[in-house]
Amino acid sequence: MVSEEYKENNEYIEGGKCKKTKEVTRTVEYSRTVQTRLVAPANLNGGGRLFGGDLLQMIDEVAAIVAKRHTGQTNVTTASIDNLIFKDGAYVDELLVLVGYITHVGNSSMEVRVDTYVENLNGERRPINRAYLVMVALDDTGRPKTVPRIKLLHENERAEWEAAEKRRELRLERRIEGF
Repeated sequence: MVSEEYKENNEYIEGGKCKKTKEVTRTVEYSRTVQTRLVAPANLNGGGRLFGGDLLQMIDEVAAIVAKRHTGQTNVTTASIDNLIFKDGAYVDELLVLVGYITHVGNSSMEVRVDTYVENLNGERRPINRAYLVMVALDDTGRPKTVPRIKLLHENERAEWEAAEKRRELRLERRIEGF
């Protein structure tokens, strides 16, 4: 028996054969990830604020989850962290909410935006960080692997895509310059 998902992603011929594989496409919402964490005393730096390195690890984990959901595979790696902006601090016993989603896809790479907020007990959030990470899907031999395309459904998703194109160009320029 052939699954409905298989039929959607392939031109199905009676008798169970695939005539032509269609390109797999996912929406931004498909891989959106929200993670809530509590700031513990072990997460604090000498100034009593959340240690930036701990936050960076949390951001990287969320980006990896987004990439894994988007690709449907577990073998992804962080290629770069771009445009990491610390806006405010977080303190012990505060709730951190990290929201990650795909903004752009290439052949084997994906740009993931992760926004970090401190949420109070009324559910109000204040932004403390924004980061863009480039994640790469890998095959079983560790070589880059093609990722699903992205279907942009909303104007804000298109704006994110266009901004990601500009960041991509800047990354390529930096690479040419040796950075």
